[in-house]
Amino acid sequence: MDELLKFINTRRSVRKFLDKSVEKEKILKILEAGMNAPSAGNEQPWHFVVVTDREKLLALKEKHPYAAMLAEAAAAIAVVADTNLLKYPGPGQEMWIQDLSAATENILLAIHTLGLGGVWLAVHPYEDREKEIAGILNIPAGYRILNLIALGYPNQTPDTTSRFQESRIHWEQW
Repeated sequence: MDELLKFINTRRSVRKFLDKSVEKEKILKILEAGMNAPSAGNEQPWHFVVVTDREKLLALKEKHPYAAMLAEAAAAIAVVADTNLLKYPGPGQEMWIQDLSAATENILLAIHTLGLGGVWLAVHPYEDREKEIAGILNIPAGYRILNLIALGYPNQTPDTTSRFQESRIHWEQW
């Protein structure tokens, strides 16, 4: 159990990568972790587009203002929701955001556990960014992109000092 907490507490965003591809088996393990995330009503609305082609990674980099690391990342994963699967009415239609966020955190933890590095790159709620990235990845209508995750073998060691702040904890009431 302590090992699991260690992985959770030392996961950090990695933005510099070695020139080394990530094995397909590791990517599949990472995506399995993503697919085992909780989801509202067990809808599991996620799809994942894995990009390893350098030209596509560079095209994604050009359409995302904070994705410079895609120039050296071994891969990117687009985390996508199938909105046709959403059954909750009204505001419940936005539960895909929480579902895909949970899947993304599982993916980031799996990346770290496997000795890789990764970083979450927001796509939603930026409509222009989402539209451009959907075009590059040929994502059909009715699907929404929450984010891209750049990943690869890390070429940096981020500071893993604890971020715990007891002053942010409130017991029974604010």
